[in-house]
Amino acid sequence: MLMPSHPPECSTREGQRRDLEELQRLDRLGFDEAWIGEHYTSVWEPCPAPDLLIAQALLCTRQIRLGPLGHLLPYHHPIELAHRIAYLDHMAEGRYQLGVGISALPTDHELFGIDIAGGRNRRMTFESLDMMTSLWTDGPRDFQGEFWSTCKLKSASESLGYHLNPFQRPHPPIAIAGMTAGSENHRLAGEKGYIPVSFSISPDAAMTAQHWEAVLEGAARTGRTPNRADWSIVRDVYVAPTDEEARDLAMSGMMGRCWREFLLPLYLKLGLGKLLKVDAAMPDEAIDLDYLAQHLWFVGSPTTVARRIQELQAGSGGFGHLMIVSYDATDERDAWERSLELLVHQVLPLCNDCPETSRLITKCGHELRRPRH
Repeated sequence: MLMPSHPPECSTREGQRRDLEELQRLDRLGFDEAWIGEHYTSVWEPCPAPDLLIAQALLCTRQIRLGPLGHLLPYHHPIELAHRIAYLDHMAEGRYQLGVGISALPTDHELFGIDIAGGRNRRMTFESLDMMTSLWTDGPRDFQGEFWSTCKLKSASESLGYHLNPFQRPHPPIAIAGMTAGSENHRLAGEKGYIPVSFSISPDAAMTAQHWEAVLEGAARTGRTPNRADWSIVRDVYVAPTDEEARDLAMSGMMGRCWREFLLPLYLKLGLGKLLKVDAAMPDEAIDLDYLAQHLWFVGSPTTVARRIQELQAGSGGFGHLMIVSYDATDERDAWERSLELLVHQVLPLCNDCPETSRLITKCGHELRRPRH
């Protein structure tokens, strides 16, 4: 998961170059997929157009699947975006996947003049998804929604008319993320068969397990049987030969700086501090980098990180994909590349060889993937 994050002093062009280097690195190491965020008013997440970055990355990667996570649908006209997605899907020849979001940053809402009272941004997102998927599967229709409308084509001819279906039929895989228990986003994922993604910022795996309960509730609406193998959980991971070195690298490097200067203040401002706490009675001031490294992040030796992943597997009931957050590691490139290599070559085999994890993987109908090479 590339937010993508860059420190405020990094120029836009330099940040783009670093993101492309990271995507090439992940492809070379055999990672299955990479997702790129979209934001408009965050200096730490300066990417308003993940599809443009993906278009460039397709030219310098070979196998990794790429997608936005996500396009913030309240800020796009669904018919226009449906065409852009379909067009990019052909460029990717099957390596594209679509992630969407409802938008969480208050400054993004203000910039676009959207009042989110009553869940307006979520209703916009769900309506947009309905319009896009309907266009891809059934073509143009007469539709008057709460926010947008579209019509059947009355002047269509052999040379004029809707024609740009996606490369993947009926459409690319669709993912939608949620952060809180009982998220309507996760209910929609279950209802529609979308990929559920959990931004898991709670140290308590039982809280994360409630995300899957929402998927099940949504699936019951349409009689679907969701597969835990499709569930992705996002976590911060840093691996080094020893616990002490990994902790120091995570806290003193860009992961620690991004949390200290941006993510932690943002979560507290948005009222999400309670999710970060192991004890609801603890004050917000007690949440610092030491606390995060101990309770939330997966930092440590390969053995320690594998154990933390196994604990999350057991506590959540089992999931298919661990999505790690990628920070701007320009000043710690060797350590970060070593972390990725240790994750692939040492942590992953330890997870696959664990009897408890193997039982959960079998339950999920999924095998944690080894690198392609």
